[in-house]
Amino acid sequence: MIKWGIIGLGNMGQKFASAIAETSNSDIVGVASLDKNKIENFKNKYKYDNAKIYNNYDEIIKDKNINAIYIATLNNTHFELIKKCSENNKNILCEKPFTLNYDEAKKVANYISKNNINFYEAFAYRSHPQTKIIQEIIENDELGELTNIQSSFGFKVNKIKPESRLFNKMLGGGAILDVGCYPLSILNFFHKDNNSYKFLNAKGNFTQTNVDDYAEAEIEIDNKIKCQTKVSFKENYENKTIIEGKKGKLIINNPWLPDRETMLEITVGKSYYKKLVNSDLSLYANQIERVSNNFEKNKKNDKFLVNIEDSLSIMKNMSIWSELIKK
Repeated sequence: MIKWGIIGLGNMGQKFASAIAETSNSDIVGVASLDKNKIENFKNKYKYDNAKIYNNYDEIIKDKNINAIYIATLNNTHFELIKKCSENNKNILCEKPFTLNYDEAKKVANYISKNNINFYEAFAYRSHPQTKIIQEIIENDELGELTNIQSSFGFKVNKIKPESRLFNKMLGGGAILDVGCYPLSILNFFHKDNNSYKFLNAKGNFTQTNVDDYAEAEIEIDNKIKCQTKVSFKENYENKTIIEGKKGKLIINNPWLPDRETMLEITVGKSYYKKLVNSDLSLYANQIERVSNNFEKNKKNDKFLVNIEDSLSIMKNMSIWSELIKK
């Protein structure tokens, strides 16, 4: 049984608290927030009577009864919290993005390695049964050699608020950093070798707060797989991923937030069929169950989770993408 501490009781911290009740190998024994109202809301909403309540982060990190920390605070706090957790021998699940830039990411990777910590970045879709089905379709050569991957994540924000984390550069704002990690993470799932990625072109737009609210990129992998990615705060995209090969095509209708029941569309030659994927657990419960299982086994590598090497690769490509749209 993994004894979890939650740092941050905003939207994601609450989703984690709800989901962990579905799991068989996890429990919440501590929570921390700097916001007294969020602490009171947590105590009233969730019945984790054995969970200690902390109003600062250092104390929960030092709690010897906790062996894993879920970091769900604002993006600009992740770096220091990961550093402190690793120094206190805590396994870590951190919300994305795990750092604000590639330089921070390299330092975090060093902390994780130096202290021999188990670390995963929270891309919950990776643990959903849908991802395993997608892998099987590709490994069974139903699509043939891959030739093209199209992936997007966009939603419309009606008003730009400088104080919002989405549009505040100091808080880690911007479409690439907030949601660009998703399409890049699915490229990472299929091809981890960063040296084989080549950005062919990129474009984007910056707001008056100096963060990107829209970006596109065309990437080539291994000189043969063409990839188109786009992200936005300006409009609602279909948020699909389409994978094409020499023999067929796979449409992932809900790649990032799959429900307990989700549908894949597969075309092979002239044959077309739909594949229903069911999950016994909710999206975040799948992630917690798998992460806790790996923590218990001291397992640092898992195809269906994003570990520190994957996170480093994704952040490097986000940094390249961000620099290209500035030109």
